[in-house]
Amino acid sequence: MKLSSIFQKPIERQIEGVIKADDEVGIVNEIEEYVLTNEVSKRLDVFLEAYINYQGANGAWLSGFFGSGKSHLLKMLAYLLEDKAPQKISVKKLFLEKCHGDKLLQAQIEKALSIPSKSILFNIDQKADIINKNEVDALLSVFAKVFDEMCGYYGKQGYIAQFERDLDERGVFYDFQNAYQKISKKEWGKGRQQALLEDSNIAKAYAEVAKAKEDDAKNILKKYRAEYKLSIEDFAEQINKYVNKQGPDFRLNFFVDEVGQYIADNIKLMTNLQTIAESLASRCKGRSWIIVTAQEDMNSIIGDMTKQQGNDFSKIQARFSNRLKLTSADVAEVIQIRLLSKVDGSKAELAKLYDKQVNNFKTLFDFADGSKHYKNFRDYLKSEKIGNEIKTFDSSIKIWASSSKTHHIS
Repeated sequence: MKLSSIFQKPIERQIEGVIKADDEVGIVNEIEEYVLTNEVSKRLDVFLEAYINYQGANGAWLSGFFGSGKSHLLKMLAYLLEDKAPQKISVKKLFLEKCHGDKLLQAQIEKALSIPSKSILFNIDQKADIINKNEVDALLSVFAKVFDEMCGYYGKQGYIAQFERDLDERGVFYDFQNAYQKISKKEWGKGRQQALLEDSNIAKAYAEVAKAKEDDAKNILKKYRAEYKLSIEDFAEQINKYVNKQGPDFRLNFFVDEVGQYIADNIKLMTNLQTIAESLASRCKGRSWIIVTAQEDMNSIIGDMTKQQGNDFSKIQARFSNRLKLTSADVAEVIQIRLLSKVDGSKAELAKLYDKQVNNFKTLFDFADGSKHYKNFRDYLKSEKIGNEIKTFDSSIKIWASSSKTHHIS
């Protein structure tokens, strides 16, 4: 029996080591390969209960060490709650299968997906145009940018996005784009990137759709630029208008990767995040959630705090009271299921191999000087009953096969 033939999935397949929030190229493979571990299932059940039955906290905090699968889980939640169908696959169907017959969790997923929603998934450090994080609106500008881009506006310049939004609310944005293209011989999507150089063309197009004199329309974008200001309150009101326009039960959810890294040791950014979540909660009444990831628990992000900072931090914890912490046990289970799952026919052969080699394991995996120690497999049948715990036999077999330098098990 060839070593590669004992596994359920091809061992030569490409597996992305790092999951990127905004990368949709391998999304089908990422969804199919995702392992819903026992611990994550429990935490997901609690989160979905809070999501379905909103009780004031509209934030969720996913934490864990590097490589624990935070970004992968965040991405799966974003696709699952929106019930996206990338390349015509059903995320809902695949996730229900991953529940392994857990009827309660399946029912929670069904309920959550019955709520219409839109997911905005992004890496906050990647989307941030502001280099200096000490700027007052450093965090808000990123949220506003991704929201504007989702609406089809120019997120890189907030004042241009506001100009487009105003035209849209007046019902003339589409007409403006056509008028601009006719006048400038270029699409608005390209023209707005050089908006200040296109001032005369923009003024002509604006005057045409707004039924105004061209002289009155001159420098329209410069006026927007001079007057543009966005507060957290204004942003929350924009979100509220958007969700109300979509329907009575619609939700707009922000999935933010690597928040912990972005706000590290910055109380101002942390309190801004709390204020954004709080404003969305008060305006949208649970119809806009913020789900974030961090490499540490929330308590470890800030470090030493003053008494006042501690009071502010307690408010943040209340807003992000839904916690999903990933541990090494989750990683072990993912490795076991995703990489080391065996075909049924190979298990009997591996049992025979174990009986034959069991007395050699200690020699193979323990070094006399104590420099290296590999956890030994103790009992084949017992391991088969472990369920969600890592089966050390898998590691033993791989190490043994490598040490014997053979590609066949006989």
